[in-house]
Amino acid sequence: MGDRKLSLKKLFEYYDQVLSLPHRAEVARELRDEDDLFMLLCYSEMLGIPNPAFYYTLELYPYILEKFHEWHLRMGLEKSPLTGIRCC
Repeated sequence: MGDRKLSLKKLFEYYDQVLSLPHRAEVARELRDEDDLFMLLCYSEMLGIPNPAFYYTLELYPYILEKFHEWHLRMGLEKSPLTGIRCC
């Protein structure tokens, strides 16, 4: 009985992977776009765009600082647009 449950679970996992395989790139792109939007919202005050949640996003800077370099390169900026943050 235990082997049957295990094999049924593996079958469901395989079925899920087969269904999601064609959409992996699309899902990854959507997640990256959401992440880019989040980074823009977090750093918008420093870029001169008013952000009403600036006080709350301030606490997140140490955690997202590592991703900042990849983000500004994806946005087409060769160097960091922020004077306070030098990553290049």
